[in-house]
Amino acid sequence: MEELSALDSLRIRGLMAIPPIADAASGNSTYFQQMKQLYEELKDHAYPNVLADTLSMGMTDDFEEAIACGSTMIRLGTAIFGKRNY
Repeated sequence: MEELSALDSLRIRGLMAIPPIADAASGNSTYFQQMKQLYEELKDHAYPNVLADTLSMGMTDDFEEAIACGSTMIRLGTAIFGKRNY
């Protein structure tokens, strides 16, 4: 983050996580909690060019768990557009 924050052309807003696909039993709380801790450390450090107001984690299948762990932005593409074939 020190190297990134030194780049005047960047404005870093926070962190984003996409954990592995989890089954309902195991969930992703461990990943989300670790990201929340990193996010809090980022906010506490006060790097230049880093606003640190966004913790983006959680998608259609796990957004409720992500919100419970502190997510400030979720991504619900599948819920809105349906399952896509890749």
